[in-house]
Amino acid sequence: MKVNKLKGWLYLLPAILFLGVFLVYPLIDVVIYSFEENYNFASQTYTGVGFYNFSYVLHDPYFLQALKNTFILVIITVPLSTGLALIISLGLSSIKKLQDLFQTVYFLPYVTNTLAVGLVFMILFKKTAYSDGLINLLINFFGGESVDFIEGPYWAKMFVLCFYTIWIVLPFKILILTSALASVNKDYYKAAKIDATPKWRVFTKITLPMISPMIFYLVITGFIGAFKAYSDSVALFGTNLNVAGMNTIVGYVYDMLYGNSGGYPSYASAAALILFVIVLTITCINLMVSKKSKISVN
Repeated sequence: MKVNKLKGWLYLLPAILFLGVFLVYPLIDVVIYSFEENYNFASQTYTGVGFYNFSYVLHDPYFLQALKNTFILVIITVPLSTGLALIISLGLSSIKKLQDLFQTVYFLPYVTNTLAVGLVFMILFKKTAYSDGLINLLINFFGGESVDFIEGPYWAKMFVLCFYTIWIVLPFKILILTSALASVNKDYYKAAKIDATPKWRVFTKITLPMISPMIFYLVITGFIGAFKAYSDSVALFGTNLNVAGMNTIVGYVYDMLYGNSGGYPSYASAAALILFVIVLTITCINLMVSKKSKISVN
């Protein structure tokens, strides 16, 4: 028995070492950096230990703008993308002919390079000296005025970012929900059909409760993914996101480490911990809500 346990630990040793070096140690380092005040990266020295880094970050207008952008992105994209994915999945599940083809078409954006898609979106929405872009041509066709969605007003840039984010995350959610709908026991639907149950009641009393675990999974992972957004903004607005006013919390952390204002690991670590606390809090709330929903269904 002891030999088997020893063998088990030996099998796990490579994974434990990998996680320890590349996950646990960096996490500990981030916590330490976040409390070291006036840390000098070159000399590896600091003047004290305290909460100054957190105070600096929370009063930094660039961080507050990034926090605002991230929350707007989360609040808009997560519910909309999940709802749209559910509607499209229901439609795909009801289609018999060419179902595989439509599923493949909807899944294509997920395997497409993010930056490449961002460049396409930028071309579609950006207003230049030579062209107002395809979207503005459509707006003009219906009698509206051209809007520079890339370098124009804040609401226009946020609209493009949300639209792009939803388009990117939609395929994965459709795939998960389509699989969840296919796994629902068909006997429930047969029984509902015999009782002549209305379709809306079948959806609310059978379909929705049966796939609710997957919906909550997508909501939780959607919140986490949206809070980690950075490449989406870079793809649309370039690397200087602070000037564009479209930076995110992850982008702020990156800028503090490697950007034009880089070389401040203490500020970056403090911002990363703030992001960790926000994500952890929202995740715990979602888990509590999902547990209560399961209890009420049972």
